[in-house]
Amino acid sequence: MSNQTLFDEAKTHFPGGVNSPVRAFKSVGGTPKFFKKASGAWFVDEDDQRFLDMCMSWGPLILGHVNPGVIAAVTEAMSEGLTFGAPSRRELALARKIKERVPFIEKMRFVSSGTEAVMSALRVARGFTGRDRILKFDGCYHGHADAMLVKAGSGLITFGEPTSAGVPAAIGGLTSVVSLDDLEGLEAYFAKHGAETACAIIEPIPANNGLLLQDKSFLLRLRELCTKHDTLLIFDEVISGFRVAAGGAAERLGITPDLGTYGKIIGGGMPVGLYGGRADVMGRISPDGPVYQAGTLSGNPVAMAAGLATLEQLTPAFYAKMDADGAKWAKAFEAIPGLHCPHIGSLMWPLFQPEAVKRADRIQSGAIDQFNRMHKLMLDQGVYLAPSGYEVGFLSGSHGDAEFAHFNQAVGEVAKAFSGTANVANVRE
Repeated sequence: MSNQTLFDEAKTHFPGGVNSPVRAFKSVGGTPKFFKKASGAWFVDEDDQRFLDMCMSWGPLILGHVNPGVIAAVTEAMSEGLTFGAPSRRELALARKIKERVPFIEKMRFVSSGTEAVMSALRVARGFTGRDRILKFDGCYHGHADAMLVKAGSGLITFGEPTSAGVPAAIGGLTSVVSLDDLEGLEAYFAKHGAETACAIIEPIPANNGLLLQDKSFLLRLRELCTKHDTLLIFDEVISGFRVAAGGAAERLGITPDLGTYGKIIGGGMPVGLYGGRADVMGRISPDGPVYQAGTLSGNPVAMAAGLATLEQLTPAFYAKMDADGAKWAKAFEAIPGLHCPHIGSLMWPLFQPEAVKRADRIQSGAIDQFNRMHKLMLDQGVYLAPSGYEVGFLSGSHGDAEFAHFNQAVGEVAKAFSGTANVANVRE
């Protein structure tokens, strides 16, 4: 069956024909690709077209598709049982590996998604501090928990305004929002609300609304203010965890949060999430404490096996290569006129603006228009980018010389199409 036929049927089953909104190609136009198989850095759709994957399932596949070590581990785990709803040795093995790499995680709890990890971390932060208010940052995404689906209102210090129908205004009112890279707003917020704030949650490497790399000084000041006001600092490392370094952004930046949330890579392609950190905070979670959180599939043995097999292959040499490759691929991307490609490690963001941006409100609408045009052209050249100009690209250990050659050729063809239009995005708002 063709992509179009499958999508037509999917629309009769799922809202928008998809099980996650960005898959719908609504931003970039066209029919979503339905993929039937993958290997390494490549996958094949139902029309038998082969694409170089620059999305990698939105980040989990740091080793590439169908990694032999991961497949072997999953196959062994499956042969012993898909789920127990009870403890298994594989939970302990993955927990030990994570604690080796992230020293500030003294205790942890596995869950089944990044959203669930964030939701649970917020709850335990409130339970530990006895406070209700949460601080988040405009331009960071933390899943679809009600308290996180808010945006900044008007004024320097703002209360959250729901960005989704179905989120009560009262819940948004307990979430405050400060812009990234706004030190004045950060200082003013804590001066007024520090004593009532349970936690501040931030992506230390914001990568869900563009790659909005922050000055380290901003993050250090956030850490200082949280400490001063007895507010817990939560690093949301669902994307950056185990991707930008063995210990994630916390290691790379040299900043220690009180709690961290993780997902994606620690499941090796299987659904998983994790929150963890200080033992005194995590000690408030049931059955040790009064903060309730549970999950039937938490610590799923197949997901634990996939995650452990992935982490075991992420050596210092692997991360060094990812850093070098990220810089090389980002530079190659910039052969397209008007495109600037901020990057860190194996994360990159094709942006049609002359300089990197640090705040969501600095992303120009014209830049997104240009990305949408480029997305189709790259797809025509056999390169699959995330279908949104606000999403980052991901490299894997399977993106080697042959893949780079294919990418370079595709970029060259797209560059020809963009010749003479390089400055369009830079003058449009």
